[in-house]
Amino acid sequence: MKKALISMFAVTVLLTGCATAKTDTAAPNAEATKAATAKSDKKVILITPEKIGLNPFFAQEDEGVKKAGQEFGVTVKTVESTDASAIEQNLRAAVADNYDLIITSSFESEDALKKVAAENPKKSFAIIDTVVDLPNVRSVVFREHEASYLLGAAAGLATKKNVVGMVAALDIPLIKKYTVGFQEGLKSTNPNAKFIVNYVGSFTDPAKAKELALTQFSQGADFIAAASAVGDLGVFEAAKEKGFFTSGQDIDRTVTDPQHIVLSQLKGTDAVAYQTVKDFVNGSFKFGSVDYGLKEDGVGLTFVTKDSKSTLSPFIGQDVVTKVKAIRDDIVSGKVKVENPVK
Repeated sequence: MKKALISMFAVTVLLTGCATAKTDTAAPNAEATKAATAKSDKKVILITPEKIGLNPFFAQEDEGVKKAGQEFGVTVKTVESTDASAIEQNLRAAVADNYDLIITSSFESEDALKKVAAENPKKSFAIIDTVVDLPNVRSVVFREHEASYLLGAAAGLATKKNVVGMVAALDIPLIKKYTVGFQEGLKSTNPNAKFIVNYVGSFTDPAKAKELALTQFSQGADFIAAASAVGDLGVFEAAKEKGFFTSGQDIDRTVTDPQHIVLSQLKGTDAVAYQTVKDFVNGSFKFGSVDYGLKEDGVGLTFVTKDSKSTLSPFIGQDVVTKVKAIRDDIVSGKVKVENPVK
């Protein structure tokens, strides 16, 4: 069954307009030249469903493709779409320009890719963060529940009031990768902690998210995880106003307000974009669904799996980080199993 894995950060309001493009033809640097046997003659294109400047989630993909281009001597190009019709236009243009691998991203691109890939069965495609079930498409997805588990475990160790909350986008099966994973991690380190979860009802309502966060704070929560896409901005506002602690999604949000945003659940779109190009160049590229979790560095948590430019908050503290790193190691080794609640 098709599962569209919606990125918390990637759900934004699309702007209307025409597609814009930028081209990067990467020459290998000295170290990459030593590693590569020869410059590849392959051409790879990344087509984002919206402008990169609006969303760091897609900026990471662009960085990953560029890095692969530099290391493997691949000609790479990134095209930024600015509306739904532009996605399909850009995919068709990439086919006409004879790109060897065409990469796109997010549920926003699903419908367009289904059309274009089905019409071009000999062309190779990849899509990041959702599933398109076609024989010539690689679908790259994430085990977000593993990172959510770590976040919940950290919250359980750090809370001083034994009340922890989460403001989530929608009460739908896919979001359970965030809510259920978090709750299981919380119970693993603090079975006595109370967990409050509320749903915004959309991905784009900071005002409602802020209202829910304030309600959870009034119920005693000292840590409230944000998992509502654009709504996270409302949770961050509430945290700053009331002095509770919160966390971000997909990218390191601690850098914007390290006093209150003390952790971020990470999704390595740069790493998977890089790996997708690498596999294609090296001949190990396979179609079908591939997923990335903690073991593959596809998901993670600031201070635990990735360093941050921010200073670690005393609310979390190094002792908590050390304990959660041990949990991370147990998940990677298979000692601790975090089940996918969507299956």
